[in-house]
Amino acid sequence: MQAEEYNRRGKEMVDYITRYLTTIRERKVTPGPEVKPGYMRELLPDSAPTDPEDWDCIFGDIEKVIMPGVVHWQSPYMHAYYPALTSWPSMLGDMLADAINNIGFTWASSPACTELEMNVMDWLCKALGLPTFFLHHHPESTGGGILQ
Repeated sequence: MQAEEYNRRGKEMVDYITRYLTTIRERKVTPGPEVKPGYMRELLPDSAPTDPEDWDCIFGDIEKVIMPGVVHWQSPYMHAYYPALTSWPSMLGDMLADAINNIGFTWASSPACTELEMNVMDWLCKALGLPTFFLHHHPESTGGGILQ
């Protein structure tokens, strides 16, 4: 896939996600009785394809293969979990994070990633009212927290 097709297909994916989330209340929260362990095996080839599939075929597999077995955690009818990660801004952030594909295991590997994490952790510590020694940016600090 080249950049031009990625741009077009990306817009299609954003449209699909928007339709999915704005109509999620029309879907059953949990898979139906036809979804049993191994259900997907008969919907997929026995071996990985040796030739690339057309994107429209792959995209069609979302509803045909994936969605029948999805528990729709973001549904307003899902009462076992409080969704928090699927907001419109968080999905845009995920898109950017996926594109940058940052490796943030040390400051040198990505100063921006490390600096942002340190600042956000300080915000979180302050919001939770934690002691100042948990802060990254404090004269008495010997470290700070990280996101796991």
